[in-house]
Amino acid sequence: MASNADSTSLPGESRYRWFVLVMLTLVYTFNFIDRQILVILQEPIKAELALSDAQLGLLTGFSFALVYVCAGIPIAFLADRSHRRNIVALSLALWSAMTALSGLVSSYGQLVAARLGVGIGEAGGSPPAHSMLSDYFPPEQRGTALSFYSTGIYIGILIGFAGGGWIAEHFGWRQAFFLVGIPGILFAVCLVALVREPIRGRWEGGVIAPKASFADTIHLLKARPSFWWIALGCAFKGFVSYGNGNFFPSFLIRNHGMSIADVGLYLGLISGLAGAIGTFLGGFLGDKLGLHDKRWYIWIPLWGTLIALPPSAYILVAGDIDTALIVLIPTTILNTLYLGPSIAMCQTIVSPSMRAVASAILFFILNMIGLGLGPVLVGVLSDLYLPFFGADNLRYAMLTALVFGLFGVGCFWRGSRLLAADVRAQQAANARLAGA
Repeated sequence: MASNADSTSLPGESRYRWFVLVMLTLVYTFNFIDRQILVILQEPIKAELALSDAQLGLLTGFSFALVYVCAGIPIAFLADRSHRRNIVALSLALWSAMTALSGLVSSYGQLVAARLGVGIGEAGGSPPAHSMLSDYFPPEQRGTALSFYSTGIYIGILIGFAGGGWIAEHFGWRQAFFLVGIPGILFAVCLVALVREPIRGRWEGGVIAPKASFADTIHLLKARPSFWWIALGCAFKGFVSYGNGNFFPSFLIRNHGMSIADVGLYLGLISGLAGAIGTFLGGFLGDKLGLHDKRWYIWIPLWGTLIALPPSAYILVAGDIDTALIVLIPTTILNTLYLGPSIAMCQTIVSPSMRAVASAILFFILNMIGLGLGPVLVGVLSDLYLPFFGADNLRYAMLTALVFGLFGVGCFWRGSRLLAADVRAQQAANARLAGA
């Protein structure tokens, strides 16, 4: 029997929407290649530019996150009013060009400036893409589609870590920036040529509210309290993921004596493949279990985060690196279940005319707390712990950061308690608009 989605599709439309999903996922892959390439390169950059761990944390965390989230909201506001595909393409070209320019820097200040340019470009990537995919895919497939899209994070990490580590070891860190930045500019042209802008509000009958102001979006979100708890849950989850993840290559190099190429290969394969599996699985399970109870979209992130905490601690204290890397595989799957279901629900509980801005606000909270503060705290604690723990300073800084995962669990629990009412409220609002 055909699904509801298939029964309302035109011939060939189902295949085309999956093609668009693949194209946008590749854009997100470029996003994280260009973002995470710095993480695998930070040890040789630290040595050449004489940086501290706190400076590395600011570089990979707060300075990038600040411009990323601040630029994201006005760009998303524009995306809710104009051509989303063109915004994504222009953003891709900008962040790719700024990544390539990172290979030309000669000082810490110049590298910060280049990374700020990357942040401005990447701010225009996901919110318009989330909105587009919510118009290409019906609600019962939205979690799967957005999770598939989010696997671009881990495909990007795989390529960035493995490719960046190998290039850096054989040709130097500057060449790594050149080689990952330039292809994104070319792909931006392909995106414009091959991807069409979808009908806004397609699955709500193609009838949407008038273009909402930013104040209108905030007013609606105030009436959707689950949104804020889900966003905070993602933020504290991201605090641990970015804080420890951005320093994990350095941890393996310093505490286990691995080479940058080996770290890039092993960590890229494990984080990339296991992360992609976990991310897709989170949305897929959310769509399957959420047919009967929407709270499963949030219970999945909750339990994934909670169960992953003990093995995450073990990985940091294990003396045998081979065992630690094996444990890292299921732990990464658990740690990556959260994003797809969370984005899907934050898209479902708002009007179609507000989805890009709602996504940008979600990413603002996630990235200011997670990406902005996580790496900074780990870097600062690593410097502070040096007199007390010596060479184990980074290990104990990362163990400290795990505590914030418990805050994420609590926020997801609270969001799950409020979600059902918010879903019903938005469904009623869509029905009133369709009947008007």
